Amino acid sequence: MQTQQSRWPWVLVALAVLAAAGWLFRDNLRGLIPPSAPSSAATAPPPAPSAAPPAPVAAPAASPPPIQHPIDPAAAADAAIPALADSDAAAWAELATLAGSDAPLALLIRDHLIQRAVTMIDNLPQRRVAARTLALKPVPGQLQISTDAAGTSAIAEANAQRYAPYVQAFTQADAGAMVAAYRRFYPLFQQAYVELGYPKGYFNDRLVQVIDHLLQAPVPATPPAVVADARTGKYRFVDPALESLSVGQKALLRLGPTQAEAVRKQLQAIRVALVRT
Repeated sequence: MQTQQSRWPWVLVALAVLAAAGWLFRDNLRGLIPPSAPSSAATAPPPAPSAAPPAPVAAPAASPPPIQHPIDPAAAADAAIPALADSDAAAWAELATLAGSDAPLALLIRDHLIQRAVTMIDNLPQRRVAARTLALKPVPGQLQISTDAAGTSAIAEANAQRYAPYVQAFTQADAGAMVAAYRRFYPLFQQAYVELGYPKGYFNDRLVQVIDHLLQAPVPATPPAVVADARTGKYRFVDPALESLSVGQKALLRLGPTQAEAVRKQLQAIRVALVRT
């Protein structure tokens, strides 16, 4: 049997690759949450009934949705992994040893690594997300824009260089080995998903769902036009259909064409490995 020290690098490699993947989307997350609807004005209470109403009949408990892509319990049985709440210190120490450079670690937020990764993945199909849900810090540098003679602005080809180290880390990782590690340490990801507010949810199903969503992102033939928002100063897509996409899909549009194609192929390979029984 492998020792805890020899097993930990597997889950940390998986986490590091998840972080590299998440980094690709971090640059597009706006940190905004739609405000909650204001409460309606208070009204006078109705008059007391003359007789007590009959006790309501309790509705039957809703059954959890069927699991679409189950993880083999044998593959997820590993007594050597720490508890989720105690995983940060060991995870960070091992990541510091495993990282070939400081760049990937510089973007990671140190606390609640697995919980943040699960939360960020769950939020990728949303149009806006809260900054507190992110597992990574902002991408270094500014979004680079080019403007043609007609005055139309688009994301510059040179902008792809900002993503190059992380696209490389994500796309060159072995999808099968990463998913094998993910399966072995699946209980930590599942626990984080339940604690996120899905007591009957199954994280592997959600992960496959999110990958499918990302793979449905459009592939423009030319760099889409952008314009600076007068209120926020951030760039938005001129095409309303593109601007209405999720944060995850819009992030794919920000990559260079070669990068986006490589990311799509890796996502497809990961999906194949995730659903393999």
